[in-house]
Amino acid sequence: MMKKELIAMMALLALTTGNICQAQTVVPQACEQSIITPKADGRFLWLPIEESAPEGKVLVIADGIMQMEQNVRMAREEVDYYVMLDLQPFKDRGGLRVCVQNVPTGSICFSKLTQNSDADFALRDEKFRPLYHQTPKRGWMNDPNGMFYKDGVWHLYYQYNPYGSMWGNMHWAHASTTDLIHWKDEGVALAPDVWGTMFSGSCVVDGGTVVAMYTASRPTPFGGDVQAQCIAFSRDGGRTFAKYDGNPVLTAEEKDFRDPNPFWNEDIGMWNMILAAGQEMRIYSSRDLKEWKYESSFGKEYGNHGGVWECPDLFKLEGKDGKGSKWVLVCNINPGGPFGGSATQYFVGSFDGHQFVCESMPKVTKWMDYGKDHYATVSFYNAPEKRRVVLAWMSNWQYANQVPTKQFRSANSIPRDLGLFRYGEETYVSVVPSKEMLAARGAKVKNPTEACEIVVDTKGQTEIVLSNAKGEQVTMVYNATAQTFSMDRTQSGEVGFSEAFPATTIAPTYGQIRQLRLFIDRCSIEAFDAEGKMAMTNLVFPSEPYNTIKVKGGKATIYEIK
Repeated sequence: MMKKELIAMMALLALTTGNICQAQTVVPQACEQSIITPKADGRFLWLPIEESAPEGKVLVIADGIMQMEQNVRMAREEVDYYVMLDLQPFKDRGGLRVCVQNVPTGSICFSKLTQNSDADFALRDEKFRPLYHQTPKRGWMNDPNGMFYKDGVWHLYYQYNPYGSMWGNMHWAHASTTDLIHWKDEGVALAPDVWGTMFSGSCVVDGGTVVAMYTASRPTPFGGDVQAQCIAFSRDGGRTFAKYDGNPVLTAEEKDFRDPNPFWNEDIGMWNMILAAGQEMRIYSSRDLKEWKYESSFGKEYGNHGGVWECPDLFKLEGKDGKGSKWVLVCNINPGGPFGGSATQYFVGSFDGHQFVCESMPKVTKWMDYGKDHYATVSFYNAPEKRRVVLAWMSNWQYANQVPTKQFRSANSIPRDLGLFRYGEETYVSVVPSKEMLAARGAKVKNPTEACEIVVDTKGQTEIVLSNAKGEQVTMVYNATAQTFSMDRTQSGEVGFSEAFPATTIAPTYGQIRQLRLFIDRCSIEAFDAEGKMAMTNLVFPSEPYNTIKVKGGKATIYEIK
């Protein structure tokens, strides 16, 4: 599809569906079902949510024009939690109203609506909210997006639904940190517009400007979505963005055409970009981040094709002692993971700025993490010391909308540094906790806590059992003979919310493990071989924290996480 044809189609969609944000469209009369007139004082209108309720629509109207529209599960019989509708951007306009559609007028939400200026209104500390992993204060989160480092600050954007803790209404939310452990909520950075909702993408730093490149996705009246690549600019370090007037900058006819990841390639002195298109990755080049030339595709017959390929990354890694650099192509796939659902696979090879060549045979599949809950892995752009630091979404599309949290859903993994190692005839990506995790170590303690690191020195065959007084437990086994590591969470606590959740995951260790590092944080366990040859991430939902550890064939040292 040519760009001008796509623009014409999108304009038609805007006029025929009315489903746009910040668009100059007169409100249809059908939305007069329930009208709320906000008070003059009080920045936030708090919307009561009931997760089991059908979706209604909430529209913001000013000057007779629809300014915003979102799908919201407004409470009908009981309130599970509240979400924030920020009225500030609309208060200077006349006739401010909030219209609620497709929700019965007798629903409890209308009597429970609250307006105030308290950003922490009704915010509660859920027992499964992680203590040292990044999470949203409220709402749904999935893929990490647009991660970059600039002026001593690590910036993270992520797929976000501000209006409920189930997938939908995709925005880019923003968080920042100086130590990769303690995160500051920076609010919403990019909101839906006439081109659609904000799907995944990436950021680059070009001089003093941060450039975000993202997929705009919009449903069509004929079924399916129109997906196009757009850009936005920030001149205040990534805190606010202005969308490019010439959007979209890249279009295609494929249904799944998304998740652009541009990067500056010093080898050729140009920008490259990799993005997902169905069952392959496409590579482009550019001199200005606006005009893109197609170079090549990769993926046919390589690796696992059990699901859609998405959220790609492409970067160079140095070998041990700075020798033997290789290029790594990251491909997140859903479904098709080693234990069902979503996972991260990767390919090692060479890249000349035009074509990626995998050095392994097509049938070889390499997984970055062998747990159930490690997906959408992407790296920080411009990380210092030539480090390749990644984060992953800690969930699985098999049950992400059903996990037993409500006010928020999902967390990102701890930061991890990538490298290379050889085993047999193959080159693999090593994964170790970033050095910032060492700085997070607190005092040694006798027993596990709800937020701790456990270091286990192995002595051949090793079994580790974490448990609590309720009899809930997680069993991990390092089998030195078979060269495998396994984690059994079938008795870990709440497991009945999905048939896909109770599981035992098994990873190859590519040789012997001398030391394991286990990171525990309320609802997750991340296990690593200290040398980087094995990583495994699994969610757990114990009714009370694991406070007992038994180790056979090894010795454990426990550190609190500060």
